[in-house]
Amino acid sequence: MTEEVVDSASIAAASTKRKSLWLVALRNPNVIVGGVILLAMLLIAILAPFLGTVDPTRIDPAARNKKPGTEITYRLDDGTTAKRVAIMGTDSLGRDVYSRVLYGARVSLAVGVAVSIIAVIIGMVIGLVSGYIRWADGIIMRVMDGLMAIPGILLAIALVSIWRAGLITVVFAIVVPDVPRVVRLVRSIVLTVREEPYVEGAISVGTPTWILMFRHILPNTVAPLIVQGTFLAAAAILTEAALSFLGIGIPPEIPSWGNIMAEGRTLFRVFPHNILYPGIFLALTVLAINIMG
Repeated sequence: MTEEVVDSASIAAASTKRKSLWLVALRNPNVIVGGVILLAMLLIAILAPFLGTVDPTRIDPAARNKKPGTEITYRLDDGTTAKRVAIMGTDSLGRDVYSRVLYGARVSLAVGVAVSIIAVIIGMVIGLVSGYIRWADGIIMRVMDGLMAIPGILLAIALVSIWRAGLITVVFAIVVPDVPRVVRLVRSIVLTVREEPYVEGAISVGTPTWILMFRHILPNTVAPLIVQGTFLAAAAILTEAALSFLGIGIPPEIPSWGNIMAEGRTLFRVFPHNILYPGIFLALTVLAINIMG
């Protein structure tokens, strides 16, 4: 009976807290503005095949380095010709920058979401164990301190250099430096919550450890983890762009904002559109995620 009362009280308190946080968030203009921008980017990524004017990997030597708004004549597969307007111009291989930017949103957002989810899940589990099981805390935190002692971008570069370049490799290389941040956050919350009266009450009635961790303690980490997850997503998008810009991230044949900017850097002074447009999309996306967080 006592255990049921403790469970009901803790669940009700956590539910009320979550509802109040959502109401405060929805009344915040920053959340609304950031949400609208992020929703637009998500729609662009999803609808890229319909919004794009041409295959983003299509090479047209006759249309190299065209400025935005230039009308281009290109040959279709059946041998006939057609005309289109290069809304954002073309790159040094004649590929349409507009289509590449749209498809690049898919890669960049996918990396951000994947890194955020994976890092939060792994860090949450390790943080719960570290904060609640005392004998494991020292070992776990020494490992986390070691990872945090290495600059994240350098660790990511080292990991990418070891394995074959690709989307999964980039995600893994960004996740590894991010996990310690989540672990430290969750651990600090667990150390505070475990001293709360309702947790001590649950312990006194013999509640199993796994129920204490996942029913009584875990709900208190949700709001901070959501905020941390948004920052991780924004940082992951920037890190992926940096790795791709350096030529060790996403393979060049796959459109990503970092790849597009890397390909346009040599002719930036003459044809700035190759860096300008993907840079704007990248900045808006990161800004939207950060102001929401």
